[in-house]
Amino acid sequence: MKKKKILFILHYPPPVHGAANVGLQIMQSEAINEAFDCKYINLGTSRTIDEIGKRKIVKLFRYFSIFGHVFKSVVLNRPDLCYFSLTAKCLPFYKDASLALLVKMFNIRLIYHFHNKGVKDNQDSFFDDKLYKMVFKKSKVILLSEYLYADIKKYVKKEDVYYCPNGINDKKIVDVLERTEKSDEIVQLLFLSNLIISKGIFVLFDAFKQLKNNGVSFNCTFVGGTGDLSSEEFGDAVKKYGLTDCVTYVGKKFGEEKEHIFAQSDIFVHPTLKDCFPLVLLEAMQFSLPIVSTVEGGIPDIVDDGKSGFLVAKGNVDELALKLELLIKDAEMRIQMGQIGRQKFENKYTSEKFEEQMIRILDKICF
Repeated sequence: MKKKKILFILHYPPPVHGAANVGLQIMQSEAINEAFDCKYINLGTSRTIDEIGKRKIVKLFRYFSIFGHVFKSVVLNRPDLCYFSLTAKCLPFYKDASLALLVKMFNIRLIYHFHNKGVKDNQDSFFDDKLYKMVFKKSKVILLSEYLYADIKKYVKKEDVYYCPNGINDKKIVDVLERTEKSDEIVQLLFLSNLIISKGIFVLFDAFKQLKNNGVSFNCTFVGGTGDLSSEEFGDAVKKYGLTDCVTYVGKKFGEEKEHIFAQSDIFVHPTLKDCFPLVLLEAMQFSLPIVSTVEGGIPDIVDDGKSGFLVAKGNVDELALKLELLIKDAEMRIQMGQIGRQKFENKYTSEKFEEQMIRILDKICF
């Protein structure tokens, strides 16, 4: 049987971020490329993290190049389906919407894959509302979690929505699959994200101050690139909060260095204020770490509150400090939660599980 042709319009590195990592995974998937006749177009106009959200003339030229590639592909290749990693709102949405409407002009079926959210935030705008209606009309949508459906509920019927949680490659690090209780060692916390305020950095600092005031000993390593906080601003904040003896920033880490930090950590903390489906939580589960995070986006699908970790209300310093203190003081709880998270990762969040589900969805729509 002749393979169905799919045009994938998606993000892939550089720069490195969640949607780009998933896009690269799809591109490199032997299973997906074996199942379909695949063509790929890079949707990104930024080449570094610093360029994201900034208006530069070079990004305009990159957009016109993308537009040309999409036009050429739909005219000459005539795909059976277009997979589109759509941005939910603001200027990036307008850019993506123009490309989606171009595809629609040629009566090609569209399925949007959301790695972000924000449609609901802008749906009351007259212009955005009209544009959302045009973009979503007669289209299908892939979401990462059922918790995210409310974001597009106004425009997409439930029967037109498919759910496919992201997955990552499984690194079977033997020494962390069966964690054991440490004796007379300070508990190691890990925060892994770019230094972005919306990831809850200052909420975490306030929680750390409470822990110190309660006489709780811990260390926390911050891993990631700079964002709306520079390394200098981060260092100044650590001093201001009186955390220089328990907080360390080590910058970006990749490969074996990153794996080593995961392996040496005891608790993963991600008090994000604005998120969708953080891949870093899957990495923490992969390394058998209990997680303390927030009720935000699809995170309640990832972390089973009270089983594989704890979920707290966004911005609630007291609750965050309390849950961290419970885990810091209870090694048996940390190990048990980490094992539960690892098992859930194996059952649901590996790259193989992601690719199998993606193939099922695309196959159903194509036929």
